[in-house]
Amino acid sequence: MALESTLIAKIDETRRAQGFLEIEAVLALGERGNTILDPFSTLIAKHARIGANNIFYPGVTIHCSSASELTIGDGNTFYAGTWLAADAGTLTIGNGNLFGEGGGFTAKADRAGVRITIGDQGRYQGGASVFGETFLGSGSQLLGMITVDSCYLAAGGSFRDPDPDARAALLKGQGVARKLRLDVGQVISTRDDFTMGDVKPQSFFHPKVPRS
Repeated sequence: MALESTLIAKIDETRRAQGFLEIEAVLALGERGNTILDPFSTLIAKHARIGANNIFYPGVTIHCSSASELTIGDGNTFYAGTWLAADAGTLTIGNGNLFGEGGGFTAKADRAGVRITIGDQGRYQGGASVFGETFLGSGSQLLGMITVDSCYLAAGGSFRDPDPDARAALLKGQGVARKLRLDVGQVISTRDDFTMGDVKPQSFFHPKVPRS
């Protein structure tokens, strides 16, 4: 027990030095219904504000400087390889999102004064990364190894909505998306640079299901 206590004390000392919660404080997030599957590999900044009923898989990192803001709502799932950071700006996440499945997810508010805003019920997976002044509206999706810089994806229905053209904006594939603005029901699917010339209605790829 003495060896175990010494080991945890050393781990906690290192965490404090880097601005992360101690292991006991990470476990205490469970008092609000959060599930921490592996507190030893989950790093959560002491300045981050965490809501309730979130699920954190092993290997999730949440970093926030004392001069920045990082807020997470309720009912989100963070898969392994998710990295969230507010080092010079503001990162706000809503409720019920899925992050990082199948390759991780990165969001970094690391430029002075920038805001990254993520709404509710979205999917962000496959190695997608987000930077700059970016708005990802409720229901929006980033699917694939896409670097998103200063983009606006309009809110709409989630991926569960039977009408694809009522769903929130979507980027899919691989490449760089910079300073784009997509409206409800729009999608760009490419393995090159993302451009507005490639915008299509989501029903182009997913035919509408007739309502009974």
